[in-house]
Amino acid sequence: MSSAKRKEEDVATEAPVDLGPLGDSFGYLLRRAQVAVFQRFFDLFAEFDIRPAQYSVLTVMERNPGLSQTRLADALGIKKTNLVAIIDTLEERGLARRRPTENDRRSHALFLTPKGTVLVGRLHRRDAELDQGLSRLMNGNERQRFCDVLRQVASE
Repeated sequence: MSSAKRKEEDVATEAPVDLGPLGDSFGYLLRRAQVAVFQRFFDLFAEFDIRPAQYSVLTVMERNPGLSQTRLADALGIKKTNLVAIIDTLEERGLARRRPTENDRRSHALFLTPKGTVLVGRLHRRDAELDQGLSRLMNGNERQRFCDVLRQVASE
């Protein structure tokens, strides 16, 4: 290979990639941010073998003992079939339990087990570490505004 060809390849590999309109696209940037946050989540939560959706489910169950699977799925925007699989896994691990509701035996109320309650406390502390790390990128007002905007986008 000629030295001119080699230089051309070196420049091509060192030059920043032009993302075009993606560089300022909300959707693209949100997705890239989600990937970065999830990677940090996986790194911090690896010892617990917990995925983001499982953490969300455990947190809402902790705050709403006896919540039905349907209401939990709706609150988190999770498909009911996907939630069933998550709850199955949490039950197998001894972290959660289902009980038939008194009014409708086809519906299940969800509860954390004592083991689940202990784990959720540990997970909340780890999540606070993740949140603090991300919050360092902005001041208090920016953080609050960012959260407000994300809530608005999520509710659209």
